[in-house]
Amino acid sequence: MVIADWPGVDARWSREIDVPSTAGVDAPGTVRRWHVLDNGAELSSSGLAPAGTLLCVHGNPTWSYLWRSLLAAGSNPAHPWRVVAVDQLDMGFSERTGTFRRLADRIQDLGDLKDALALDGPVVTVGHDWGGVVSLGWALAHQDQLAGVVLTNTAVHQPAGSPIPPALRLALHPAVHTWGTTTSDAFLRVTHSLADPPLPADVRNAYMAPYRTASRREGVGNFVADIPVDASHPSFAALSGVAEGLRSLEVPALMLWGPRDPIFSDRYLKDLIGRLPHADVHRYEGAGHLLAEDRDIAPAVFDWLAGRVTGSGEDSPAVRRSMPQVPAGEGFRPLWSLLTELAAGPSQGEPAVVEMKADGTVARSLTWQQLDNAVDRLAAGLDRAGVRPGSRVSLMVPPGVDLTVALYACLRLGAVVVVADAGLGTRGLSRAVKGATPDFLIGIDKALAAARVLGWPGRRISVRDLPAARRRVLGVETSLAVLAGDGSRPTASPEGGASQPDPDSPAAVLFTSGSTGPAKGVLYTHRQLAAMRDTVAETFGIHPGQRLVAGFAPFALLGPALGTVSVTPAMDVTAPRTLTARALADAAAAIDATVVFASPAALRNVAATSGGLTDDGAAALKRVELLLSAGAPVPEPLLAGVQQLLPGASLHTPYGMTEALPVTDISLEQIRAAAADAESGTKPGAANGVCVGRPVHGARVAVIQLAPDGTAPGSVPVTKAGITGEILVSAPHVKEAYDRLWLTEEASAAVPGWHRTGDVGHFDADGRLWVEGRLAHVVTAPAGVVTPVGAEQAIELLAGIRMAAIVGVGPAGTQAVTSVVETVPPARKAGPAGVDLAGKVREAARTAGVSVAAVLVVPTLPTDIRHNAKIDRTRLSRWASSVLAGGRPGTP
Repeated sequence: MVIADWPGVDARWSREIDVPSTAGVDAPGTVRRWHVLDNGAELSSSGLAPAGTLLCVHGNPTWSYLWRSLLAAGSNPAHPWRVVAVDQLDMGFSERTGTFRRLADRIQDLGDLKDALALDGPVVTVGHDWGGVVSLGWALAHQDQLAGVVLTNTAVHQPAGSPIPPALRLALHPAVHTWGTTTSDAFLRVTHSLADPPLPADVRNAYMAPYRTASRREGVGNFVADIPVDASHPSFAALSGVAEGLRSLEVPALMLWGPRDPIFSDRYLKDLIGRLPHADVHRYEGAGHLLAEDRDIAPAVFDWLAGRVTGSGEDSPAVRRSMPQVPAGEGFRPLWSLLTELAAGPSQGEPAVVEMKADGTVARSLTWQQLDNAVDRLAAGLDRAGVRPGSRVSLMVPPGVDLTVALYACLRLGAVVVVADAGLGTRGLSRAVKGATPDFLIGIDKALAAARVLGWPGRRISVRDLPAARRRVLGVETSLAVLAGDGSRPTASPEGGASQPDPDSPAAVLFTSGSTGPAKGVLYTHRQLAAMRDTVAETFGIHPGQRLVAGFAPFALLGPALGTVSVTPAMDVTAPRTLTARALADAAAAIDATVVFASPAALRNVAATSGGLTDDGAAALKRVELLLSAGAPVPEPLLAGVQQLLPGASLHTPYGMTEALPVTDISLEQIRAAAADAESGTKPGAANGVCVGRPVHGARVAVIQLAPDGTAPGSVPVTKAGITGEILVSAPHVKEAYDRLWLTEEASAAVPGWHRTGDVGHFDADGRLWVEGRLAHVVTAPAGVVTPVGAEQAIELLAGIRMAAIVGVGPAGTQAVTSVVETVPPARKAGPAGVDLAGKVREAARTAGVSVAAVLVVPTLPTDIRHNAKIDRTRLSRWASSVLAGGRPGTP
């Protein structure tokens, strides 16, 4: 062994120990020599008392080197833990025993080693790959000393009906196995190639070091051969014992996962969650099989240890979330309560949900009674199909009758609906669905075809009944039409329909737009969805009998919950900017609409196409009483133009996010008043950003002050005027958690009782909130912190500018403030702006107190798919950095 060739390893950690065997494949008393990396001596020499021991077990074909980041972190005086990373026998630098060691033997081996090490105090096991199974086997047999378990990309059970991963099937094939795993080093090289980013040469060499010859790779081949492919395998019973034993394991558990793993995919994570439902889970988007190489997992592990193992855990965000604010069921009305009431009352024969054709006529509709009956019938059918409380059901159906019925049927059953709309794009949608691992997928033909091609999980249910051949091709089991066909109803409850779910049980996973990184799943309970309904109703005065045109797909689903007739206009729901004035008017006329909800991008196109309105369409829009627009800032001139089309409507632009909608509200009149205050300078804080008004019914808003480095490290919420900081919100309708994103949730809930939004802003002297941008987009220039929105708004007032973005170029603290603009008409190619335009942009930004160093122009600014309005400033910053460094402009 040449420890100097192991980057990241302290020479003091490496040691060998003779361990007598007590049972298993070796005769009792047989002594085996183990190699371990152990920071215990380092801790002792520093006078540090460890809080416990991390017993880390590698998989195949790695070795203890995998855990070097945990060893280093465990030596930190701030959180000392003894970390013992073992080389399993026949692996790493431990003894080559010449015997075939099966799973049960390896579990016994680990127990013998633990006894020889004389570990005392609490032990937390850490395992990866097949080392995860070995560590869990030891954990189950030593629960008296066990304090917790940590797992990374492993498996304890092969899901029914699923073949083992292709890579393992290939490695097990008789024609490949010996050569691929032992004779050659192919198995090692393939495994190492899974790292992303690629392993540096010296790290790759360190991983290869114990396995230079075929004789030293025999354990690698034996490990592969010991994979239980079916019940006849000798290790099947041991693996099954571990799998079933986990169901009774009650210690804290942490699962850290790399979803881009061709071996242990998300289906294995789903299985583990089913066995350890109390586990904290974090999926590192973009990471793969060698998670500990792809990401630095040490901060997550030691934060988790501090909050779950060594601390009481009572102050952790997850525990705070689990503490109900009101007794279960008290004052709770489920999301569908108004639907049920209207179906049984005088309005039962009136329309509830309406679908439009592309030609502007009504395609079909359901009355309240028909909708309630359809929901009950489908709920009964889904129940017969195996949908249970807690089952995840992905809904891939366009807004309309089918989606409404399916959504409310699932909610009544207590199933968890997964809503990841097509606006995320194919890649983003696929990533979201795979991460949520639904049990069922209900979709139109296009979605079912994508599920087949892209390997989306879940038993497939079509919307319409399909020919047998088509069903086989798509892997479809049944259809909504068949499930709802027999007219039966589930067991009745006082609210009608199926038995009422627990108010604090999961109800929905809604995905963010992905405008600031990979879309995140946001988990809501039934209570929180009901609170969202109540907040919208109270804030905007929406009551049963009103009629809603939903130009933003997710909002259409709230219509029945609010007791409003709802219709989605003829448009491409994945592209809000396709909504035309005529389509909006046709939908409004179909239900005599009183309320309209549309995104800013949709409103922009409505205004641009208003010349195509008929007299009847214009009259229908004049009868609208309330317009809501959210998803991005809405410029006052755009609202003014829309007001001319809807002269009788009160125009509101609520501020919110997938995690909490709405948070604040402001009307057009209030926007104008705020603008006047900003221009006059008479109201402190009334400037620099978008004024989004005051908190909505039941919500509280505050900020955490920004530090000079552009972060918000504090924990004291403030509402004092003029202080810029990260925006916090507290309300009954704030999300329960980020789904399988434990680290993200911990950060968002770090201030007790509040959700950290990631937005930055400030209050003015009248208590109005002004949003200045995203925390991740704050520019740290030499003169100080620059938030983008204020300068962007000033630039967008220039003639010929459609949209503008402010980004930072260069190292943090010395970033050059750069403006990237989209012009009207669009520029022919991207690159530096002309002298005249650049001068105007700099002068406009200067009026907002921002000094712009460079101005670039693009034909089209990159925006999110869902809203067509949120600018991807992170992407623009990378592009601008390349251009200003002399690179080819290309397309941002």
